[in-house]
Amino acid sequence: MLPALLLFVAALSQSIEGNPRSKVRIIVYEDLQCADCATFRQMMDDFLLPKYGSLVAFEHRDFPLPKHDWARSAAIAARHFEKVRPEAAVEFRRFIYTRIKQTPVEGFEERVREFARDQGLDPSEAVSALRSRELDALVEKDYEEGVARGVSKVPTIYIEDRAFIEKFRRTDVAAAIDKALAK
Repeated sequence: MLPALLLFVAALSQSIEGNPRSKVRIIVYEDLQCADCATFRQMMDDFLLPKYGSLVAFEHRDFPLPKHDWARSAAIAARHFEKVRPEAAVEFRRFIYTRIKQTPVEGFEERVREFARDQGLDPSEAVSALRSRELDALVEKDYEEGVARGVSKVPTIYIEDRAFIEKFRRTDVAAAIDKALAK
């Protein structure tokens, strides 16, 4: 059974944190090798989810920047973990964000193995999934959707028609969420 605040939506092919039934959707474009995205992840865990987790849905979208060596592979790994055990996808995102600086491209597969072992999942299957065309296509779909919306930097967060790009204050994000909830 899934935790109350996490739902995998197969039709959308992305993780949702918070209230999946909420009419208020926060779209989060992120790159798993991005330090600013890691900072936003911390903001989500420390402030946004505790305050708004029962009220809104945070929908993750993958937007791996070409300048990051293993960001696309990390997004593919998150998609694999999502298929195996939906709650593991968000845990993988947290896990990899805390290890960005300690993960060189040649050590990335070992990070995936480490996470899989820690979660009681098959490490070999997780590493094999990094070459999945199906999972890569899901990541590419998010990326292309982001480009079509004008995303070029991460994190980019959409709350209704307002975009928060790269660095922003939690109070500004909270005010936009409060405004959306008031409608």
